[in-house]
Amino acid sequence: MALMQIHNTVNGTPRTIEMEPRRLLVHLLRDSLRLTGVHIGCDTSQCGACTVLIDQKCAKSCTVLAVQTDGSSVHTIEGMSEDPVTTALKRAFNECHGLQCGFCTPGMLMAARALLLATPHPSEEAVRDALHGNLCRCTGYQHIVDAVLLAANFLDASATQSTQEACHE
Repeated sequence: MALMQIHNTVNGTPRTIEMEPRRLLVHLLRDSLRLTGVHIGCDTSQCGACTVLIDQKCAKSCTVLAVQTDGSSVHTIEGMSEDPVTTALKRAFNECHGLQCGFCTPGMLMAARALLLATPHPSEEAVRDALHGNLCRCTGYQHIVDAVLLAANFLDASATQSTQEACHE
């Protein structure tokens, strides 16, 4: 099969990659670029473990052809280490016990980041709606929802709610 050139930006780095047009974005990221924070859980867009941002919008990379990202900006969890929203989310997930095995966490963080950028002060219902396509088999979802709400508070300098109150401890 003929290869196609893909010109995109991944985690801020411009890339030119040759791939078969049938290959999925998740395979480009994991196999070609070794960005293994993008997990493969289902290959059917059901679990959200492969969630990335394409042009700042959530996408499940297991159902996006890599060639569809030609000209786009793709961000994975690996590219978010200096991002203040992701930093707040990681802190909140830790404080609220929003993770156990960690398999779903990168996808959850990417979906939550997209939500907080679009809606800095989300309601609990908005958080649940934003995360509805991301599955977690270890936690009850309440701790994850609490973590996203706490991260919003961390990002809001005027927040006065304590960590214990926010995490239902």
